[in-house]
Amino acid sequence: MASSIWRCAMLAATLLSGQTVAQTYTSCNPLSSTCPADTALGMAIDVDFTQGEVNSFTKSGGEPTYGSDGVTFTVRTSGDAPQLTSVFYIMFGRVEINLKAAPGAGIVSSFVLQSDCLDEIDWEWLGADSTEVQSNYFGKGITASYNRGQFHQMGNNQDGFITYVIDWTSDRIIWTVDGTVVRTLQASEAEEGQYPQTPMQVKFGAWSGGDPGNPQGTIDWARGPTDYSQGPFSMSVKSVKVTDYSTGHSYTYGDTSGSWQSIQADGGQVNGNLGNAGTLTTTAVASGSTATGSANVPAGGIGGSDNQGSSNSNNLPEGWVMTSEGKIVPSSSTTIRPTYPFVFIFTLCAILASGRRFWS
Repeated sequence: MASSIWRCAMLAATLLSGQTVAQTYTSCNPLSSTCPADTALGMAIDVDFTQGEVNSFTKSGGEPTYGSDGVTFTVRTSGDAPQLTSVFYIMFGRVEINLKAAPGAGIVSSFVLQSDCLDEIDWEWLGADSTEVQSNYFGKGITASYNRGQFHQMGNNQDGFITYVIDWTSDRIIWTVDGTVVRTLQASEAEEGQYPQTPMQVKFGAWSGGDPGNPQGTIDWARGPTDYSQGPFSMSVKSVKVTDYSTGHSYTYGDTSGSWQSIQADGGQVNGNLGNAGTLTTTAVASGSTATGSANVPAGGIGGSDNQGSSNSNNLPEGWVMTSEGKIVPSSSTTIRPTYPFVFIFTLCAILASGRRFWS
């Protein structure tokens, strides 16, 4: 029995070590290769991180901690970039995050939707100024220009929790702050070929854009350099609500065009949940200032321009489902919902440790 438990632990550790690397780099770009299907959320979930971690998000770049403020991401030294990444993808949808940004010159708090072919929609908070937030978008990882970002004035985002929303359809993207629309991007207004329109993972965390090892353009954009002696610097997230506007078990790219019309929803329909998503409720509309010039605004999510996208997903054996709280659990039904294999391994280890038979 002891040797079985040890082998389980080693297998789990191997899986997790691979996941950490995979969360930072695209293992397969579907615009140039035939890639595995992306696990679809295909529903709505409401994750309360004040209740602890959930296995529908995986960690990388550091060790998030959990408490009354939910999940906290702390930057202490050079190289720290703790983040969580969803194991699922959405194909258009609404993501709402309740977040307190990190302080500190050069420190960046990030909330990112990102696809395997490097479409991207961002919120970013620069620790040097607590009264603004930046919205941004990229298509297919193209960073030839940096004129797509906008800065938006707001109240202090480091003193308390504020709710931010990205509402994304095939026609437009809307960014809101506590119910105030700060930016709307119509698909027709985006730069040619740059409108994000492929299945996205959800990523959030903190990192140091002002680290001395970064390109000078990135340091300048993050308003660094970072003085780690003034830290640690922490960002916290109490909750995340995610609604997938499509349905099904997985999403695949039908060709290499990168257009939303080429995306196939296995067992469902692209935009199959759009009619049930509800109306976007807003209280006001504000305008932002366009960030122009040659600032080296990093694409690729959290941790700077070395991040090349998100990982492709793997599937569990039959009979596992995701709950409305974002937890992946065994199901007594015949419904099959794919997700990551390490959940299965940990469950097997726990059963072996308790001395119970796995198959009954």
